[in-house]
Amino acid sequence: MERDRGSLVHGLRGRPPDFRPGAELLTITWGYRAVIGSVGRRLVLFLLAVAVVAAPQHAGAAESPRITLQVLSTTDLHMTLMDYDYYGDRPEAGIGLTRVASLIRQARAANPNTLLVDAGDLIQGTPMGDYVAREQGLPPGTTHPAIAAMNLLGYDAAALGNHEFNFGLEFLRDAYRDAKFPVLSANVLVVDGDQDPANDKTLYAPSALLERTLVDSAGAKHTVKVGIIGVLPPQIMVWDKDKLEGRVAAIDMVDAAAKAAQDLRRRGAVAVVAVAHSGLSGQPREGMDENGSAYLAQVPGIDAVVTGHSHRVFPGPDYEGFPGADIAKGTLHGKPVVMSGFFGSHLGVIRLELERKGKEWAVVGGGAETKALMQRVDGRPQPTTTPDAEVTALLRHDHDNTLAYVRRAVGRTTGRIESYMAHLGDSPGLDLVAQAQRRFVETQLKGTPHAGLPILSAAAPFKAGGRPGVDYYTDIPAGQFALRNVADLYLYPNTVTAVVVTGAQVREWLEMSARIFNTIDPAKTEPQRLVNGRVPSYNFDVLDGVTYRIDVTKPPRYDQEGKLVAADSRRILDLAYQGKPVADDQRFVVVTNNYRANGGGTFPGLDGSNIVYSGTETIQQLIADHIRQIGVVEPSTNRTWSFAPVPDNPTILYDSSPKAQELLSRYPNVTYQGPGENGFSVYKVDLSAKAVK
Repeated sequence: MERDRGSLVHGLRGRPPDFRPGAELLTITWGYRAVIGSVGRRLVLFLLAVAVVAAPQHAGAAESPRITLQVLSTTDLHMTLMDYDYYGDRPEAGIGLTRVASLIRQARAANPNTLLVDAGDLIQGTPMGDYVAREQGLPPGTTHPAIAAMNLLGYDAAALGNHEFNFGLEFLRDAYRDAKFPVLSANVLVVDGDQDPANDKTLYAPSALLERTLVDSAGAKHTVKVGIIGVLPPQIMVWDKDKLEGRVAAIDMVDAAAKAAQDLRRRGAVAVVAVAHSGLSGQPREGMDENGSAYLAQVPGIDAVVTGHSHRVFPGPDYEGFPGADIAKGTLHGKPVVMSGFFGSHLGVIRLELERKGKEWAVVGGGAETKALMQRVDGRPQPTTTPDAEVTALLRHDHDNTLAYVRRAVGRTTGRIESYMAHLGDSPGLDLVAQAQRRFVETQLKGTPHAGLPILSAAAPFKAGGRPGVDYYTDIPAGQFALRNVADLYLYPNTVTAVVVTGAQVREWLEMSARIFNTIDPAKTEPQRLVNGRVPSYNFDVLDGVTYRIDVTKPPRYDQEGKLVAADSRRILDLAYQGKPVADDQRFVVVTNNYRANGGGTFPGLDGSNIVYSGTETIQQLIADHIRQIGVVEPSTNRTWSFAPVPDNPTILYDSSPKAQELLSRYPNVTYQGPGENGFSVYKVDLSAKAVK
């Protein structure tokens, strides 16, 4: 009897995972009827009746209803509203809000529990942006085309990016005045002049609390509050110092977001999403970081992060091995994070799972992914979607006006100007930019204390392939030189600025630029890539007016973050002005842009303190005026720089467009090797003494 009773207890405690109380009790009852007396049997039958009634309420019931909240996102559109390349003057199926709009509508149809946000760098970047800002303007009654399109698509919120400030605060105000959605920026404050930063108000709202009716998995409707926070790099105070200093101030984005998240929680937010125009850094947080989105994912109270700024894709191969990242799930430190490329190349999709906890809903999980406008089929790119007819029709007028604007002729060129081999030596395109800048500043400095100083001119190859893709090159054919070609040569609406530097600072400037090259080991037999793809081409400044050589067998003096890491290493050799070695104490005027002069790119010796001319003229305007003045451009170069010979002639590889094969006669030390990844071609570069003499 004792053994049987023990078996009964053990059977109840050791029940299998699919234990059904009513069924097992029935088996137990009749199996032990011989042991239990009639009274006991009646008691067990009573308990059985209770169990059978009660069991379905526990075991047979479905899981608690859930809500799947979908957060769609765009970022770094840069006025790529239409699926059109204004520089090449041709349609382009892999870009544009018109095509992303089709993905947005599909995603909403699949899950109506959807929010749509933008992570900034919206109003600047293509000739359409320049046309609206420089030509058309935004008088009362005129809605910015980007805002009109976002209103049509029903965006729920938008964060500002750093390029929103390029045209000044007044244009920023006018651009967003007709937005039918909250515009957010938690870490940009208005300077009120009372010397007490603690009471400064934000330029735009730090956050928005959105109240939405969402449907759970059982079909029931619920009113749910979702908080959205907007932040951007505090470095705007460096990059657009001339427009912002004394008017606004920027604070640390993580601190600002943490404060906003606490406020949203107090106000009843069930979920909080940080929309950050900021990239991902795997380095420890220092404060006032430019790329702070990974730190935002660790802030208590923030459930997901929409990120951007870096023109990359997360989750994706670029971030394999990134600290705390789960690429398969699309999470970072356990929270959904998404970065949706640039120019409308992808739609970001975050999924947040909400579950009822008592009387309140709470986030219990989620993930992220991106949907691309293009995919490779049998090695060839194929579009995944078509343009949205309604958005296309809305933008048609602005598109037509932009086409008329960019097709205006400013002169002619006798030869092709391209950037396919921009990292292999001086190029006619950079020389043209340098000439336009130097000629303008020479005039502006007449009669000033700096008029007698030698003038150098800094230019960088903005479009030189790399992460933006195989079509991201300047290519201006011989013939008419139009405004679209000027914009193709010089992408940004930067304004002209000049600084005074010493010979020593010139050398460090060039050392910083030379970090774009990997260190080549002459003793290696395996192929070596020449260019470090993680250093953007816009940070590869060529200083026209001096001559120099670059020794890529030496390690870079500065790392990718601009920090001095090899103090004893010198890549810049034979630096000379008019054939004579440059002395450390020699003084120069260098013409550059407002971004670089104010510290953009963290180049040594450039922090805004040594500016001697700061104009309102854009460098695009200077180039156009220069071409109008000379009438005909004859592409040429003064061979400002070259490589120092690499001994033993190792195999050095360079990625460029397949179109560069047409130009190999210009580059006798370059040979075609074959196709590379993502549509690029691979070229071998001979840097032996014979080839680079």
